Formats: sequence, structure tokens, C-alpha cells
Amino acid sequence: MNQPLAYVHPGAKIAKNVVIEPFTTIHNNVKIGEGTWIGSNVTIMEGARIGKNCSIFPGAVISAVPQDLKYNDEDTTVEIGDNVTIRECVTINRGTTDKMKTVIGNNCLIMAYCHIAHDCVVGNNCIFSNNSTLAGHITVGDYVILAGMTAVHQFCSIGNHAFVTGGSLVRKDVPPFVKAGREPLSYVGINSVGLRRRGYTSEKIREIQNIYRILYQKNYNNTQAADLIEAEMEATPERDEILQFIKNSHRGIMKGYFKSN
Repeated sequence: MNQPLAYVHPGAKIAKNVVIEPFTTIHNNVKIGEGTWIGSNVTIMEGARIGKNCSIFPGAVISAVPQDLKYNDEDTTVEIGDNVTIRECVTINRGTTDKMKTVIGNNCLIMAYCHIAHDCVVGNNCIFSNNSTLAGHITVGDYVILAGMTAVHQFCSIGNHAFVTGGSLVRKDVPPFVKAGREPLSYVGINSVGLRRRGYTSEKIREIQNIYRILYQKNYNNTQAADLIEAEMEATPERDEILQFIKNSHRGIMKGYFKSN
């Protein structure tokens, strides 16, 4: 806080043990929690709410106004949880009147040059690899991994534990527990490696695989598949989560894997 080469607005609320490196600018109406490190040449603008033990690397811009022509200087925020790492040149825009805030959960890693637009809600324990981009109004669940240079269309949803391969264009919703890849983006299997790392048993993974076989590998439309899954598969938290995701999808879920000739 005594860094003479940084500018901290008197109205910012900074915990006593926050480290601020030279040439960083922190605007009014900013809150930063204990143990956070802010590297050189970071800009943190009005409305930022940053939790404890975060690391923000040089060149990042947090809580800039939305890149949305409908935005009219409303009092909105960016809310970042605890233990979040934000690497070089990441940009995170604050919300619009849609949600009034952009949210990043706890324990996330946002790698260099990622962009998270206005009104996005990102869960806990997510990893966004370099140059991944979220357009506005996107919802991302917990433990989601976006490989490098993934681009997600506005208003899409990505379910818990999903993995999206590098360079993907996400135009439809990605259900929970799956791997998504190819062009157009398609179901290519269960994220079994990620699920095992998080304690899912082989039996539970097989259960999830059987649900997605009905959805993606049989000749049913989504409504028929959902009805069959509900009728024939035992009720479990995972089954119900998948069904609820399908029923709540506004953009429609991504298609199943198909073999080209």
C-alpha cells in the first residue's frame, strides 16, 4: 500500500496485506481482499470486488465498462472469488442491466489473453486456457476446462465438469460431464479423466455414459431422449442434473458425434 509508483484511489478499500506492484492503477469503488497480489501495469476499475489470496498478473484490466452499446453508465460490478489466478493481459468486463454483475467463482485459473465479457457467471475451480473468449451473458458451471483459443457464443451455457477442446467454437449449450470437440462442436465422450480426478467412481462414470448413449448415440430427438432417460434410468443427482440442463437449455444443446465419410 506504500508503493509510490502505483496509484490507488482514496475511495478504494484494500486489505492491509495486499501487495501492489509499480505502475498499477486502482480506481474508486474497488474492494480487494487479504493476501492478494497485484502485478505491475494492472488496471482495476470501478466496481471490482476481488476476494482473498488472488494473483493478478501484469497487463490485466478488471471491471472495465462493458463492450455493449446498450450500456449507459449503470452502477454494475465484477465479483471475483478467493484464490483466483488471472494471468497476463486478461480482460474482465463488468455487468450490464441484465445481471448487473459479472461473476468469477473461487479457485479459478484464467490464463493469458482470455476475455470474459459482461454478465458472465463462471463457477468454481474452472480453467480457461490462453486466448479463450466468453461473449456476454454466458453461464459456466464448476470444474469446467476450456482449452486454448476456445470462443463461446453469447447466451450459451456450459455444464459442470465439461471439457472443451482447443480452438472450438461453442455455438450451442454444452451439457455437464462431457468432452466437446470437432467442428461443428459435438459430443465426443465423457470427461472421464476429469471425473476420476474429482473422485467419481467407475460405476458412476458408466452411469453417466449410459445416459449420454441414449441422448447422443440413439435415433431420438432431445425430447424423446430426455423422456426415455427419465423413465428408464435410476434417479440420481447426475441424471437429474443432465435432464435439468437439457430442459433449461435456451440455445439448444450441441449435437452428437458423427463420423464423416
